[in-house]
Amino acid sequence: MLKYLLPLLLFTVLAVFLALGLNLHPGEIPSPLINKPAPAFSAPKLQTPAEKLSGADLKGKVWLFNVWASWCASCRSEHPILNQLAQQKAAIIVGLNYKDEPEAALGWLAQLGNPYDVSIMDQDGRIGIDWGVYGVPETFVIDKQGVVRYKHTGPVTPDDVQQVFLPLIAKLQAKN
Repeated sequence: MLKYLLPLLLFTVLAVFLALGLNLHPGEIPSPLINKPAPAFSAPKLQTPAEKLSGADLKGKVWLFNVWASWCASCRSEHPILNQLAQQKAAIIVGLNYKDEPEAALGWLAQLGNPYDVSIMDQDGRIGIDWGVYGVPETFVIDKQGVVRYKHTGPVTPDDVQQVFLPLIAKLQAKN
C-alpha cells in the first residue's frame, strides 16, 4: 500500500506547485527598490560622452528610466511605444544603453527615432547591476524626490502606458 501511496503523494505535491506557478505573472518581478531611493549613478551621455548625467541632476523631476540596447529584439518592439510616450511629454525619459556599443546605439536611435531626453552609457553593466536589472528592456518610474515608485520588466505595451504609466506619472507630477 505504501508503495502506491508515496508516488501518489509526490505527484499531488508537484501538481499543486505547478498550479501555483501557472498563476504567477512573469512580468511582475518584484523589485527591492520600490519605495526606496533610486541607486546613485553617474555616466557619460550617449550623444556627448564628454558630459555626464547623474541621478542628482534629475532631482525635483518625475522621470522614467528605460534600460535598452540595440541588440535587444524586445526593445525594438517597445520602441515605437516609447516614441509615442515621449511626444506626450508626461515625464522626462532617460535611457540606459546597457552593455552596448555606442556606435550601434546611435545608429539604432537614428534609424528608429529617439524617445529619450537623454541616454547614458552602461557598457560594463555596473549601473544595471545596481538597479537590479534582470534583462532588457526594463523601465522604472522615479518621483521628484528620487524614489523608485514602479518597475516594469519586459517591453512596455500601449495598455501599460495608458493603464499604469500615465496615471502614475500624473499622480507623481501633482505631488510637491
